[in-house]
Amino acid sequence: MSQGAAKRGRSGGVSEARERLLGTATKIFYAEGIHSVGVDRIIAEAQVTRATLYRHFTGKEELVLAYLDVADRGIRSQVATAREGAGSPADEVRAVAAAIADGIRSPGFRGCAFLNAVAEYPDPAHPVHQAVLAHRQWFLETVTDLLARAGHEPADEAGRHVVMLRDGAMAAGCLFDPELVCATFLRGVEGVLSRRAE
Repeated sequence: MSQGAAKRGRSGGVSEARERLLGTATKIFYAEGIHSVGVDRIIAEAQVTRATLYRHFTGKEELVLAYLDVADRGIRSQVATAREGAGSPADEVRAVAAAIADGIRSPGFRGCAFLNAVAEYPDPAHPVHQAVLAHRQWFLETVTDLLARAGHEPADEAGRHVVMLRDGAMAAGCLFDPELVCATFLRGVEGVLSRRAE
């Protein structure tokens, strides 16, 4: 099934039951992990039948992919919104970093949905692993492009540096004081921005 068909559900339309299933799965997968949660629990908490689940998703894997699609679209929207209010490309990088820091400080923060998912799906050929890689490639390309426009040439290394800073902040943000983690992360991004290739 194509990703577009998965978004619409097998019947071609978006139903309230599908949204309830996906919303429930998203909440539980993010809070507790993917492998630890069975479809029976999702069905029970979403208050739908097993037949309803399979009418909208071919199985748990497709539900996991839909969960990651929701996370991907949310992050893309967050990044686009952050960039809208910024002036220069460097300010866009700062705004994106500030939006990431806001997420780390938010109640219920449990790390990066994508890093969490890939830890549970280590096989590079698995569709969940592939979805994680696609999201990360988009984020890396977005940051690298902004850094190139901000004067980094070549910007590839700086882009990878920002992504690694983000990964570290996302991992540490649910283990240590989020304020301290965010302050360190933002200083690190500022350090990348302050350096230019000679």
